[in-house]
Amino acid sequence: MKNLSKTLVVIMTLLIVVAGCTSTMAPGEKGQEIITAKEALKTVSKENVVLVDAQKSSDYKKGHVEGAVNISSNNITTFGPFPSMLTSAEKVAKVLGEKGIANDSTVIVYDNNNNMDAARLWWTMKVYGHENVKVISGGLQALLNAGAEKTTTVPEMSAAKYIIEEMNEEMIATKEDVKSEIDNPRDDVVLLDVRTQEEVNMGTIPGSIHFEYLYNNYADGTFRPVRQIHTLYRDKGVTPDQTVIMYCKTSISAAQTYLALYNAGYRDLKLYDGAWIEWSADSSLPVQIPDGTGITSNFQDGS
Repeated sequence: MKNLSKTLVVIMTLLIVVAGCTSTMAPGEKGQEIITAKEALKTVSKENVVLVDAQKSSDYKKGHVEGAVNISSNNITTFGPFPSMLTSAEKVAKVLGEKGIANDSTVIVYDNNNNMDAARLWWTMKVYGHENVKVISGGLQALLNAGAEKTTTVPEMSAAKYIIEEMNEEMIATKEDVKSEIDNPRDDVVLLDVRTQEEVNMGTIPGSIHFEYLYNNYADGTFRPVRQIHTLYRDKGVTPDQTVIMYCKTSISAAQTYLALYNAGYRDLKLYDGAWIEWSADSSLPVQIPDGTGITSNFQDGS
């Protein structure tokens, strides 16, 4: 009987541990959005696959992977009233079609900018309903290390017809959404500031958790694996059962964090597209300033 009791205690303990872990497990399919350079090179030769270089056009002209078309962040974002916000469906459809991308194309994207620009294109295409798009971990350098050829030749692509019929507004947070969370904070909603520490020192949205986007990567620019992403964010108090609203200065590096979390199975994610540049431009909104020992509220006039 004594041994049986011990066995029951062990079983109950294990059940409690499993239940506790399950409550914070990411619900979505994991590891499907980010691929390695080697996987990418095996895929690009297949039919109906388009390799996209998301570098700035000037960098693309200096050298890109053979066969890659160029779609830079400027092609898919606005210039005003605040920079780098999501552009219209009409413009995105036009750009994609001109690059030979159709609605049924498999799109594989890379950049030379810590996965930020590639992630921004990935996020934009997801917002407008294109599911079959993936980002190459580590970008251009990883591809070259894996044996890709670099060229300055621009490939000839036949234009395709691209049609956008929907926009997933659930992936986007507005300034009003963020302000609502400050006025009436909810325990299951997290504001996540992914900028650098230097940028945060100049001010942040009140109540934000800070976790710099670069920590999603290893030193070589490749993404950390799903398990490490879970651990890093859980240690910051960011769990899959919460709604995570993330932002940076102009919504580009925040897209990289969005991708890292989505790839790890997080699903209730929103990108504040106006970002810090929109928030800080409104003098009626509150700002927190680090005081050297922690974060203290420093509300601007009119807040």
